[in-house]
Amino acid sequence: MLFARRDIEAAGAGACQDGSPAAKKGKPESAAAAAAVARPTLTRTEALAAAAVLALFVAGIFCIFLAAPRREFGQILRLPRSLADVRLLKDNLAVYASEHQANFVLGYCSIYIFMQTFMIPGTIFMSLLAGALFGVIKGGVLVVFTATAGASSCYFLSKLIGRPLVCWLWPERLRYFQSEIAKRKDKLLNYMLFLRITPTLPNTFINMASPIVDIPFHIFFAATLIGLIPASYITVKAGRALGDLRSVRELYDFKTLVVLFLIGSVAVVPTILKRKRTYE
Repeated sequence: MLFARRDIEAAGAGACQDGSPAAKKGKPESAAAAAAVARPTLTRTEALAAAAVLALFVAGIFCIFLAAPRREFGQILRLPRSLADVRLLKDNLAVYASEHQANFVLGYCSIYIFMQTFMIPGTIFMSLLAGALFGVIKGGVLVVFTATAGASSCYFLSKLIGRPLVCWLWPERLRYFQSEIAKRKDKLLNYMLFLRITPTLPNTFINMASPIVDIPFHIFFAATLIGLIPASYITVKAGRALGDLRSVRELYDFKTLVVLFLIGSVAVVPTILKRKRTYE
């Protein structure tokens, strides 16, 4: 246990101290190398993806202001904070969403992505609203797309400026995450799928910490896109029966959590089998 704890602390220290003056002390580096560590940059693919997300956000907000009835701004342009807000928005937006579906979808995507990028609570209510307005299939596709885009946007933002914030908010959790990632380099996609499907770690933490522990974006993107499908289905389906839902906690009862962990376990089976063969 002592050696395991030391390994975790060492891994976490590397994640939080890279680029800091303390980490550089005693390690002479060139000015160019020091600048590269201090100012992380996006690859060309990541920059294009970030630009696409930003363009979608701007276009969506513009479409909302362009097509929304001026007298109903107060009823339409509001973020749901409770189930009561979701029910109210459903009633107010039903006609608008059917008459201006393209504009509404762009606006919905923009708001959802903005909330996820800057870690604003309430995306679960947005998912419920998508189910209430569009049904399970269309609503599910919309939620998975926007959640993946928002998580990617948060990934890019964290890669540029998120290290100090993550190290301050979740130092112990980051050390643990860093050590687990180091153990699973060969089957990283399987592990990330498990984390996305199950509530083992909060999605906000995964979005912020992934670039800091050097998880490649293509693995992060694939795990997010696939791994969010089960939870999104549960939430969107619940949105079809808002009247029967008394609390958000009912979405993830014991039975639902067991199902999610069983699905997530399938993702890590290849890793377990590989370890077994190695020991044999």
